[in-house]
Amino acid sequence: MVGRNVLEHPNIVEFDVTAPRSSELDLRDFKAVQSYLLKHRPDMVIHAAGKVGGIQANMREPVGFLMDNLDMGRNIVWAAHQAGIKRLINLGSSCMYPRNHFEPLREEMVLKGELEPTNEGYALAKVVTARLCEYIMREDASFQYKTLIPCNIYGRHDKFDPVNSHLVPAIIHKVHQAKQNGQQSVEIWGDGTARREFMYAGDLADVIVRSIKEFDSLPALMNVGLGYDYTINEYYQATADVIGYAGGFVHDLSKPVGMARKLVNVERQQAWGWKAQSDLRTGVERAYDYYLKEFLQ
Repeated sequence: MVGRNVLEHPNIVEFDVTAPRSSELDLRDFKAVQSYLLKHRPDMVIHAAGKVGGIQANMREPVGFLMDNLDMGRNIVWAAHQAGIKRLINLGSSCMYPRNHFEPLREEMVLKGELEPTNEGYALAKVVTARLCEYIMREDASFQYKTLIPCNIYGRHDKFDPVNSHLVPAIIHKVHQAKQNGQQSVEIWGDGTARREFMYAGDLADVIVRSIKEFDSLPALMNVGLGYDYTINEYYQATADVIGYAGGFVHDLSKPVGMARKLVNVERQQAWGWKAQSDLRTGVERAYDYYLKEFLQ
């Protein structure tokens, strides 16, 4: 999702981009990655790939979420280093932060507490990759391998299948199906009071493109987010408003809900001079439009 949104950004045409799909290049294969980078010799690498999914997928496949993401991160970063590529932007995840912190999560809080168990494998892989980037810079400052830590993302090119989807695309799918089937209510896991920060993917693409242009001033580790969040109930209601669903909601208190709150601190981002532009309704409208035109076709 992230890579495709970057490729759709209007200013990406300023650069000559090589963006192989997983069918062309398996990032879990170190020799293949090394060969690819030695052949193309890019000026910069942006690591935006990953095995991603919501709570259900992470709980169901912890081995895959750890191993696949660990292999991808290690391989692309180390192969870039071995090829002498001096600039790299690594995409981390707010899952890297300790669980059960209600205050906004600051960059220096990585590895300062227990990870959220429901997606621990994914988080561990992201932490290791970010640390590898940091260690490489520590050993040789001519290599500038920087990590962006985005909050949760949704939008065009998202996964809407309930088996693999994150919260917002899952809500879009559930509410759309409820409207189509004439359901009187939609189920919400937990009591709906847990808070989440979801940013539209087009905004993440915007900060990545700016990071390419202004790489030298980009902090070595920087959160990317909105700086505010919404409850799960509010995401459901906003989606119902966009879709035009008039039914109600019921809460299943037996289901896992993950962290009570996960909001990133955006002070470094603000100091760098960037701010997300899409509000929740606009983002959901664009994601729903993609869902109707692409996912359901």
